[in-house]
Amino acid sequence: MPSILADVFCILDIETGCLEEKHKRDHFTQLVGTCLICVPDGMLKERLDPETLESLGLIKQAQQFNQKIVKIKTKLFYKQQKFNLLREENEGYAKLITELGQDLSGNLTSHLVLENIKSLIGCFNLDPNRVLDIILEVYECRSEHDEFFIPLIKSYMCEHQTLCHMLGFKFKFHQEPNGETPSSLYHIAAALLQHNLIALEDLYVHLLPLDSSIVEEHKREILEAKQIARKLTMVLVPSEKTEDKEKEKEEEKNEKPPDNQKLGLLEALLRIGDWQHAQSIMDQMPAFYATSHKAIAIALCQLLHLIVEPLYRRAAVPKGAKGSLMMPLWSKQALRPAESFDDLSRGVFTMLCYLGPHLSHDPILFAKIVRLGKSFMKEFQSESRQDTKDRMDSLLSCFLSIADQVLLPSLSLMECNACMSEELWGFFKLFPYQHRYRLYGQWKNETYGNHPLLVKIKAQTVDRAKYIMKRLTKENVKPSGRQIGKLSHSNPTILFDYILSQIQWYDNLITPVVDSLKYLTSLNYDVLAYCIIEALANPEKEKMKHDDTTISSWLQSLASLCGAVFRKYPIELAGLLQYVTNQLKAGKSFDLLILKEVVQKMAGIEITDEMTVEQLEAMTGGEQLKAEGGYFGQIRNTKKSSQRLKDALLDHELALPLCLLMAQQRNGVVFSEGGEKHLKLVGKLYDQCHDTLVQFGGFLASNLSTEDYIKRVPSVDVLCNQLHTPHDAAFFLSRPMYAHQILSKYDELKKAEKGNRQQQKVHKYIAACEQIMAPVHEAVVSLHLPKVWDDLRPQFYATFWSLTMYDLAVPHNAYDREVNKLKMQIKAIDENTEMPLNKKKKEKERCTALQDKLQEEEKKQLEHVQRVLHRLKLEKDNWLLAKSTKNETITKFLQLCIFPRCVFSAIDAVYCARFVELVHQQKTPNFCTLLCYDRVFSDIIYTVASCTENESRRYGRFLCCMLETVTRWHSDRAVYEKECGNYPGFLTIFRASGFDGGNKADQLDYENFRHVAHKWHYKLTKASVHCLETGEYTHIRNILIVLTKILPWYPKVLNLGQALECRVHKICQEEKEKRPDLYALAMGYSGQLKGRKVHMVPENEFHHKEQPVRSATPGTLQNGPGNTGKPAVTAAASTGKAEEGAVEDSDKSKDKSQAVQKTASKNSTAANKVNNSNGSSTPNSKEKEDKEKTTKEKKEKKDKNPGSTPEAKAGGKDKQKEEKPTDSKEKTPKADKDKRKDDKKEEKSKIDGKTAEKEWSKERDVSNDSKTKEGSKVEKSAGAGSMKSLVPRSEGVESERGKTALTLTLERIVKQNPFKNVGEIHKEWTAAGVSASRTTTHRRMQDMGFSCRIPCVKPLLNNRQRQKRLASKRTGLLLSGPKLCSLMKINFAFTLEIRVPESGGREKRHTIHVA
Repeated sequence: MPSILADVFCILDIETGCLEEKHKRDHFTQLVGTCLICVPDGMLKERLDPETLESLGLIKQAQQFNQKIVKIKTKLFYKQQKFNLLREENEGYAKLITELGQDLSGNLTSHLVLENIKSLIGCFNLDPNRVLDIILEVYECRSEHDEFFIPLIKSYMCEHQTLCHMLGFKFKFHQEPNGETPSSLYHIAAALLQHNLIALEDLYVHLLPLDSSIVEEHKREILEAKQIARKLTMVLVPSEKTEDKEKEKEEEKNEKPPDNQKLGLLEALLRIGDWQHAQSIMDQMPAFYATSHKAIAIALCQLLHLIVEPLYRRAAVPKGAKGSLMMPLWSKQALRPAESFDDLSRGVFTMLCYLGPHLSHDPILFAKIVRLGKSFMKEFQSESRQDTKDRMDSLLSCFLSIADQVLLPSLSLMECNACMSEELWGFFKLFPYQHRYRLYGQWKNETYGNHPLLVKIKAQTVDRAKYIMKRLTKENVKPSGRQIGKLSHSNPTILFDYILSQIQWYDNLITPVVDSLKYLTSLNYDVLAYCIIEALANPEKEKMKHDDTTISSWLQSLASLCGAVFRKYPIELAGLLQYVTNQLKAGKSFDLLILKEVVQKMAGIEITDEMTVEQLEAMTGGEQLKAEGGYFGQIRNTKKSSQRLKDALLDHELALPLCLLMAQQRNGVVFSEGGEKHLKLVGKLYDQCHDTLVQFGGFLASNLSTEDYIKRVPSVDVLCNQLHTPHDAAFFLSRPMYAHQILSKYDELKKAEKGNRQQQKVHKYIAACEQIMAPVHEAVVSLHLPKVWDDLRPQFYATFWSLTMYDLAVPHNAYDREVNKLKMQIKAIDENTEMPLNKKKKEKERCTALQDKLQEEEKKQLEHVQRVLHRLKLEKDNWLLAKSTKNETITKFLQLCIFPRCVFSAIDAVYCARFVELVHQQKTPNFCTLLCYDRVFSDIIYTVASCTENESRRYGRFLCCMLETVTRWHSDRAVYEKECGNYPGFLTIFRASGFDGGNKADQLDYENFRHVAHKWHYKLTKASVHCLETGEYTHIRNILIVLTKILPWYPKVLNLGQALECRVHKICQEEKEKRPDLYALAMGYSGQLKGRKVHMVPENEFHHKEQPVRSATPGTLQNGPGNTGKPAVTAAASTGKAEEGAVEDSDKSKDKSQAVQKTASKNSTAANKVNNSNGSSTPNSKEKEDKEKTTKEKKEKKDKNPGSTPEAKAGGKDKQKEEKPTDSKEKTPKADKDKRKDDKKEEKSKIDGKTAEKEWSKERDVSNDSKTKEGSKVEKSAGAGSMKSLVPRSEGVESERGKTALTLTLERIVKQNPFKNVGEIHKEWTAAGVSASRTTTHRRMQDMGFSCRIPCVKPLLNNRQRQKRLASKRTGLLLSGPKLCSLMKINFAFTLEIRVPESGGREKRHTIHVA
């Protein structure tokens, strides 16, 4: 209360003192005087004005009171004692400084000095705070004596705050704009912090700059780095570039980094080893901000040196290296050095993570850390105890983190340090490739965005890479390669990423780039492999071109680069192979292109269907011959690269999985991938998958040892039944295994029983084959239904699939050719005067050694082939069973053996053709060579249409080899008689028993074989024209490829060649603008076909062709269908007929015994049959026929064409009527007459389907076995689609009856255009001024004796016909050549095309497939 009153009086005093009314002032004075009782005098003296106090009587004089107050305040606040001023107490402070500055090397301790200081303070009355300040000043000057001053300060200290404020005042003193804090101050602050004499939080607030300023500076650095990177990627005018450089130089001159006291203190802490406080300061700053300053990074590196030194000396020093020992830190508070790998986790890994990419400042520490990691990995891999290994797993993850966050980023900041790159590879190569590739991925895609320095480095690397790649050519590979090498030592991921992007655009860079990579380190090569895989797996890239029909060029370029790089440089292949495997697992086959290129370049195994004949011949020899003459490029120096590829496959167990995945993926391409893809692309992918399988399997077979191969490839039944491998691929993989096993067993038997005789060796070889192949024979039984083995023996099936061309024939010409080449090389070397003698000697030795190897290999193969042929000769009798017909046997042989293998590879295509020839030459029982060849040539449309592009090449090569054999037999009677004359494959008799040898009448003679060959050529022409006319891309492409392949042996007949040429010319015109690839194929084939014209012969030179005999008398006209119009006795004319038709017809005219009698008397009465058929058939018929019927028949013959029989009554097929033998002659005219009646009924009254089928069967069953060649008329070969050539039935009758002008016009049109259909001829006839319907044109053409377009094909057998045929076979029915050929077409499928005229002159096509 008194205080409040005093305050009120003070306010009233001020206000009344300002008033003019004196009485109010008096009243105030009286009030205060009254209140003196309750308010103390001292309180009023503090608050009232001196004049008021004087009026109240509390003081004497106001002036004296004011003077006294001034004196007291001056004494309190401004007057100092004498001992606080240094100049006034010189002796005390001088003694203090002398005490602190004395020599401390003796026995002087801080305790003694402290006692002296206390004496000085007491004696000279020194200020204790000033004494502490002087102690700090002296400590700052003698900062190396920490062990003295720290205990002294510790003993002297009273409060921590006082010391912290003193240090803070010192730091603030140096915070002037141009001030620089001395390092000694940082040191004493760090030492005091380390010994906990001050708190970091208390000192941190006195330091500059503020944390917010540091964060802003860090952000600014990132933005500047990004701007620099953006400028480097921009296209600038040269003048702008120079301006930017000048600005940068000016900024560098003007900018002086301000004094950062926090970083200075941090550096001092690191230098004395106080990691705890240093870590606290670094945590206050952005990541890697502190270590981005070189001094901080170096200090931290030095601390790490001291910690890891003992462990490094114990476990990681390379042999022979000495190094210099480092003194440990004296402070007990510093981190303890690491003695084991477990100690590294205490602080070393954390320090390294704070250091980050700035480990680049100390390459020596970098090498130490890498070597420690290498030593740890060796211990980890050698450790066998599981508990220890589990404990070491955490350390392994720590090392991986260090590699990711520290080692690789630091390498990026080192300037082209190849030694560190190699050192790092020594550590990384101990990791599996999965770990390494993950590290590379982090390095490439994330690390460069985390640090401002790395952002700049990335931009500079890209800029430099652009500069180098712009100037890279084949001529400057060496200097450019050195520049690439320098750049790649530090930043390989960025460099390779740019190089690969350029290669994807410009494939002509591949060769110079590959050559320029020779200066890379091992780590760089590994990074290159990762970058290639990443580029291949780029999800943003489309692996197909925009037309969806071809593989993208970037993928093809990368695949080529893979092959070249992996072959030339020692790069690990595991990652690339696993990538391809994973793609196959995912059902993607595009990347098989990579595997194909890698195997081709590294192993020298080419897969191409464009081989020359010489190359193909060389590929049938041994490995040395293949390498010398089987490939387009000279395959040398692939031993090391192929060994690396083999090791990669075996080490990672990828050999068999890749084979199985490729084999399964072939069908996956069609059924899984092919749904939405273009047919052309599906075919290419299928071919790529298949070719890679063949190439890869060939590599494994030639490079894997016998033990490795057998251990990895399971048996064929396991491959097919459990692993779902297609049969052809399964045998392809198993075939080398069988060959290895047989040879091993053979060598074993030879060693067991020593005998040099050839016969003994052969027997041992056969015994070895039986032992090895017996399980295979049992295994293959499960591959097919039991019904299959009724015709083929498993032994035959396994033999076919297990042999190769190497086993069947020795390519002597190829061996001679290569030996002659080597002789020429030796001769050229001798004549070369410029070559040094040493080199000349080496080259001659190489050629001579190679020559000896080839000759030895030829000799070895010759012995092997002889053994194999001897084995086959012994086995052949058990190959084919006689349970089914030969036709069914041939069907299964073609279906299960020939067709699957002939399209597998080019060598297999040749093998299939040669195997068929070998089976024929071996005189294999129950094998009909004629049937086999006929089934191959007769209808190739469906086979060609179902092939891919490469398969059609192989199929064409197979047909070429088959045609080569046929042409050889066709060209010379002596050759035919020698190779076919007495062979069971050319029998015209079907028995239940085997071939008995020598009846010449049972064989197909030479002339009939020439007819058969012509028929096959005709069939090929017909199928080819049909495919060319379809308009389907696949049909046209494939048939053109096949025709190109078989061009050496087909066409041989001039008119067939002309028909093909006409159709191909039309394709050229139609496809020139629409489908250029078809146009190119057609033009290529057309040019080659024109060149082959000189080798073509007319039809009558190709086979014996008789001209038709003109009829002159009415008696002769009576001969009709039974006589003069008949074709010659040729297998070619009757192959389309089936055996059952003959049996059925003979059943209608005579009984079975008559048929046997006819067969037995065939040879003895051949001449009589000819005479009877030519001269006496008609009178006999007239005597045995009714007069009414005879008269009617004459009338019909006059209306029709009595001179000749239609070549194919229903048109289209090359079937000719076969006259009945002598016992059924009287039936023939009647049958013909009934047939003609039925034809007229069919045209006029549309008889029902049952009658039509019956008549068609009658027409089909009329035999074509004509008794004369003089009156026969041979079919004309057709060249258009499914159309037969238009053959005149009779020319004499029309001339006798007189031809009208219209008829003559029509006949002229038909003869000028024999390969046009009815619709085209009708258009030309109406254009000539004739008004007639198409039906009229058709009828007139038939009346003139020309056949129509629609083919007449014999239907399948019914049960009755089948039983009769089997009965006739059991009796050993002897068949003529034409009847034998009729057996070849029991089952037949054809396409029936009908054209229906519509309004407007158009036609509508109807296609019917009939089986």
